[in-house]
Amino acid sequence: MTENGEFTWSNPFWEQPLWRWDAMFRGGVRALFVSSQYAAAIMIRQKSGLIVNISFWAAQKYMGNAIYGASKAATDKFSSDMAEELRRHSVAVVSLYPGLVRTERVMQAKEFFDLSNSESPQFVGRAVAALASDPNLMRKSGKVLLAAQLAKEYDFSDIDGKLPKPLNLDTS
Repeated sequence: MTENGEFTWSNPFWEQPLWRWDAMFRGGVRALFVSSQYAAAIMIRQKSGLIVNISFWAAQKYMGNAIYGASKAATDKFSSDMAEELRRHSVAVVSLYPGLVRTERVMQAKEFFDLSNSESPQFVGRAVAALASDPNLMRKSGKVLLAAQLAKEYDFSDIDGKLPKPLNLDTS
């Protein structure tokens, strides 16, 4: 998030370091392509499977960094298109939007965040597990899903027993 000691995350795209674009697309979009390619080969053979790509609202609205938004939009589009190509093999693909996840990085900067509606990493895992056990999973394939909305639908909570509120375009 910094360049030469200066916080550059929220700078306009023309002032962003080139390495940030490369990192977002190599570490995000390329990584999901490579992992999905390997997973799809296995899932096609077994005639079932679920690929979950983690994305975020930045795919749909500006959230302070154009590069981040572009990488998340690519994640959502690629997920949707993969779902079309894998549907006939009974392999589901979704984009999953968590809320604010209490990762190590977030917790290091917790004084800058309102954690009252945050989610543990395990909450996101519970959402994936619930999806994987849904006998009607293929109806969700190709869609953007919210972890907190899935908690309501599948009746699970976070590790602390709380149920985070689902975010939307206005509240994210």
